[in-house]
Amino acid sequence: MNAPIPTPLPLLESDVLRTFVGIADGGSFTRTANQVHRTTAAVSLQIKRLEETLGHKLFVREARRVRLTAEGELLLGYARRLLKLNEEAVAHFLVPSLTGKVRFGTPNDIGDRVLPGVLTLFARSHPGVEVEVNVGRSVELVAKLDADELDLTLINAGNDGLDDSRGEVIYSEELVWAGRDGGLAVQRSPLPLALANAGCAWRRTALDALDRQGINYRIAYSCEQCAGQEAAMIADLAIAPFPRSLVRPPLRRLGAEQGLPPLGEYHIKLLHGHQRSEAIDALAAQMAQVFGSQPR
Repeated sequence: MNAPIPTPLPLLESDVLRTFVGIADGGSFTRTANQVHRTTAAVSLQIKRLEETLGHKLFVREARRVRLTAEGELLLGYARRLLKLNEEAVAHFLVPSLTGKVRFGTPNDIGDRVLPGVLTLFARSHPGVEVEVNVGRSVELVAKLDADELDLTLINAGNDGLDDSRGEVIYSEELVWAGRDGGLAVQRSPLPLALANAGCAWRRTALDALDRQGINYRIAYSCEQCAGQEAAMIADLAIAPFPRSLVRPPLRRLGAEQGLPPLGEYHIKLLHGHQRSEAIDALAAQMAQVFGSQPR
């Protein structure tokens, strides 16, 4: 008598795992839904079916974000390894062999929060291309581009000394006021601010908005990088103009409730240098694609 054939275990789909990892990293079903171009309801249904398949709850929904359960933490390690293995397998067979070198520039704040993920993805899909990264101020990066020291650079649009007609806008996001949740800095007068140095578009936007509304302020903290402004806000030394997507606990968004004026949007541009090559164009295309899928 033949032994019964064992029932095969269910397979985990790559797109579901990618959604799961996105929620785990971002702490939000809605932001992840925007990234994967689905509705929040569709993403919730994906996770519900994944939980039913595995027989375990993977997330706990809290007031401001979602967090992983113990089983979710365990699955996250497996999911990352499975997605990486899938990328490597597909890249081996489908990505054409491309070699070369790209001299790439990025401002500090973009380099800290977005660039590592983009370059990791590019290294996996184009392992033969060497990317040389130069981090600095937008004005300095444009000067290096014009001197043929860079092939490609990202810049924060609107900074003093930049020609706004140059480059392609690849990302736009609302600039908002942020400060420590429950903090007292926003109640002080003059209003203490954490700003980048003179010439920064965020700084000029914030000061112009406060001047128009007749709000007294003082610059309590100056720093070129977002991390410095964030540290000042967390310490409740000041409030700051900040990208909406970066306002995370213990920070919170401030605005009309606190008597603060709106700040509008800020833009990130991609600029090409004198040289063009397949490697440069490949990195430029990937930059535009990744920034285009970022939550706003």
